[in-house]
Amino acid sequence: MKNSIINKLSLCLSCVIAVIAVVSTGIRISHTADTESLKLIAAGFSMPQGAVTSMEAMPVEDGSKAVAAETLEKTPATTDQQQPTQPVTEKATVDNSGKKTFPIIESTFGGSGLFYDNFYVRNTTDFNMDIEGELNSPMGFQMEDTLEPQVLIVHTHTTEGYMQEDSGFYYEGQEFRSSDDNYNITQVGAKIVETLNKNGVGAVQAKEHHDDPTYNGSYDRSQQTIYKYMEKYPSIKVIIDIHRDSVGYNDERGKLKPTFVVDGKKAAQIMIMSGYDPNNSYGFPNWEYNLRFALRLQQKAETMYPGMTRPLDFGDFAYNMFINTGSLLVEVGTDVNTMEEAEYSGELLANALSAVLT
Repeated sequence: MKNSIINKLSLCLSCVIAVIAVVSTGIRISHTADTESLKLIAAGFSMPQGAVTSMEAMPVEDGSKAVAAETLEKTPATTDQQQPTQPVTEKATVDNSGKKTFPIIESTFGGSGLFYDNFYVRNTTDFNMDIEGELNSPMGFQMEDTLEPQVLIVHTHTTEGYMQEDSGFYYEGQEFRSSDDNYNITQVGAKIVETLNKNGVGAVQAKEHHDDPTYNGSYDRSQQTIYKYMEKYPSIKVIIDIHRDSVGYNDERGKLKPTFVVDGKKAAQIMIMSGYDPNNSYGFPNWEYNLRFALRLQQKAETMYPGMTRPLDFGDFAYNMFINTGSLLVEVGTDVNTMEEAEYSGELLANALSAVLT
């Protein structure tokens, strides 16, 4: 009888242990699944219409003088100074005001797609890209020796904003747009223009709001603004539409914040975008010239500030790039980067752009 009772107790104990093991494994699997989902989104891109687009991670391909990468993450470049601590909130919490908070996951976006020299290109088209050949081919414009503005900085989504402090979390329902130019993307554009002019490259900024009060038709309105400035300044050769991205989820899984470090100071990673129009569907027959410009800027940015760029996004779109052969779209950070990080990136981007243009 005694042995029977002991056997039954042992059996019950084994069952309890088994249940605990299964539950623990399930929790780990759920956590891992969320982490992997965020990694996939980190490898993907958010289109400039404002909606986050999650895409599967693309394999690294061999290209002309290209080397296949072994990992999808790059180590951000630093100076001799230690990299600042990166805040990560583990899970959603509730602050004293009763508002729910969600995590900001900070990291340096790694490379995917085609690797050449020191940078990556994410090619989602059927175009067989010869990066070396494109880099060695002429661009579609030539800078002039003039004090007149040759670079126009514009913002199709002018009200896009950033975090005001490096808190490691954001509130549920937090608004990342502002019609106040002290708190939106125009601050980044102003830093770019200031630095370009300081470097001897004439630049002007269009601060018109194109997504306020309505988001629809933003690109049509910014196109009108661009033509207005080109009429006022016929010297304009380069048009950069500066945006900020948004990557992740509006829930407990959190949002991603891409950063890199220069001189011990954090900056927001950038993503350069260049369009493709083989059938002239967008009225963009000279897209290859824009691509050459984008490749030069990507390479120069990584040379000057390693870790600065996410993979160059080359895809089937135009986003007003058809206006001239010096038109590009650049995403500076995401909505959970801080304004300070984004402005610093604007300064670094302007330095890289100056080096390409002079």
